[in-house]
Amino acid sequence: MTQKVLLNSKEVNIILHRLACQLIEKHLDFKDTILVGIQPRGTFMAERLKTILEKEYHTPEIQLGYLDITFFRDDFRRTEKPLEANKTKINFIVENKKVIFIDDVLFTGRSIRAALTAIQSFGRPAEIELLVLIDRRFSRNLPIQPDYRGRQVDAINNEKVKVNWKENQGEDAVYLITN
Repeated sequence: MTQKVLLNSKEVNIILHRLACQLIEKHLDFKDTILVGIQPRGTFMAERLKTILEKEYHTPEIQLGYLDITFFRDDFRRTEKPLEANKTKINFIVENKKVIFIDDVLFTGRSIRAALTAIQSFGRPAEIELLVLIDRRFSRNLPIQPDYRGRQVDAINNEKVKVNWKENQGEDAVYLITN
């Protein structure tokens, strides 16, 4: 197994700031916009973006939620190991709001399809956008593309993209792992 660094801590930080600026360009004051981190790994990125927007760009308080998609996935009954669900934490109605899904890696698109189904439990958004740190563009099973992307990676099927966050792995880094 080989491991190649795609992004180091400094590059991840630069990308997060760029993505925050792109969000400001489109959503300005965020009064009708909600950030939703896809559980489990999108939540770290969503929290970081919220902090950057509020503290460094002085955006008024932004609503942030976490969405668990475990039982909305089309493959949740196809695995031998028991699934561990995460918590959904959405303390607001999404009716007529602009929702920005945030996840670390866009791979096949199945997680986002599940998120589109899961969010309907909280109302009907006016609009849904997708923000990802890594877009694995040649691996899609569904016609889903990000509105905001940190980096495009051309990884083939036996390669894996692994995102480490300071909050759970002690470092900010993105690796390409080949078996």
